[in-house]
Amino acid sequence: MADLETFRAETREWLEANCPAEMRTPITRDADVCWGGRKAKLSEPQRLWMDRMGERGWTVPEWPTEYGGGGLSKDEAKVLDSEMRRIKARSPLSSFGIWMLGPALLKYGNEAQKREHLPRIARGEIRWCQGYSEPGAGSDLAALRTSAEDKGDHYLVNGSKVWTSYADKADWIFCLVRTDPTVAKHLGISFLLFDMDSPGVSTSPIKLISGASPFCQTFFDNVEVPKENLMGQAGKGWDIAKYLLTHEREMIGGSDSTGGGMRDGVSQIAKRQIGLDAAILADTGLRTDIVRHEINAWAFALTMERVKDEAKAGQGVGALSSMLKYYGTELNKDRMQLLMSVNGSDGLVWEGPGEGEGDLARNWLRSRANSIEGGTSEINLNIIAKRVLELPGA
Repeated sequence: MADLETFRAETREWLEANCPAEMRTPITRDADVCWGGRKAKLSEPQRLWMDRMGERGWTVPEWPTEYGGGGLSKDEAKVLDSEMRRIKARSPLSSFGIWMLGPALLKYGNEAQKREHLPRIARGEIRWCQGYSEPGAGSDLAALRTSAEDKGDHYLVNGSKVWTSYADKADWIFCLVRTDPTVAKHLGISFLLFDMDSPGVSTSPIKLISGASPFCQTFFDNVEVPKENLMGQAGKGWDIAKYLLTHEREMIGGSDSTGGGMRDGVSQIAKRQIGLDAAILADTGLRTDIVRHEINAWAFALTMERVKDEAKAGQGVGALSSMLKYYGTELNKDRMQLLMSVNGSDGLVWEGPGEGEGDLARNWLRSRANSIEGGTSEINLNIIAKRVLELPGA
């Protein structure tokens, strides 16, 4: 405990000295989120904060130091997290490489792949996207048809993916492909990593009802991928895909977090934007709904912590990721609905002269997709019934 308190004091001192003031304010728009990558357009404080944390390995505090991580114990990582929350520091880097690919690389990647990709993920140098769903393979992901033909020293990839989040902004993709069409559908799938600037790769953004285009359809036309970019064994990609999905669902489920300077609670936003004297907050039903939401959000955050501790103790996450994804989805949808209620008719603004005008309405519409991405709510409820609750007949 004495060592941990020493670490806390040193961490607090370092954060106070190195976290820019601009990075201690709530995230209110998409541009506030730092994704990193070759195409990133970051503000100077964002770049400074990402670089300082990356140099220390604290963008991925529990990854091994030889792969760009901080090498912290789980208790030290908790201290770092609590000290960042104390000063309302934003996350220095948001990354599918950190949330999804990184854990899979640590488990299934060979040494050369780990040393090539993990440090660049940790420093925010490369932004990744996920090539899973296809026009004919959504919930039934194993029905994918994107092919990778063995050409000796490389694979020749042809096909397309859909709902590829931020594919037009990504530098590399981790992609499920079919390398053997003659075996059962789950057995002929492999896991490839390749550069989005490779000849034959193209993207087409998909405009949503919110007006934004975070999703894309991605096309592969005779894309040559070196054999060394195969992760794991050929035909064994489904095992990696399932493992990675547990981290994706945990990530989506945890996106309602109100700590760490990421997002204020609904009550804080209401007090800041309309004030305690606003007639709308005199509605006891709305106040009750806000309090209920924030209690549920904190209970969920504690559940997330418990599941993470169990995973680090060797129990794994497994099917519990479906529970986290489903409930986190419902929390975020509830949050957006409450914010619309708090803002009343002002929440319906779509365009305006001020920066961020219309973001609330757009984000409310965007939240509807939470129950589809990362596995539909129906699929996740089936998994919960069968694998978590072990209900008869599930």
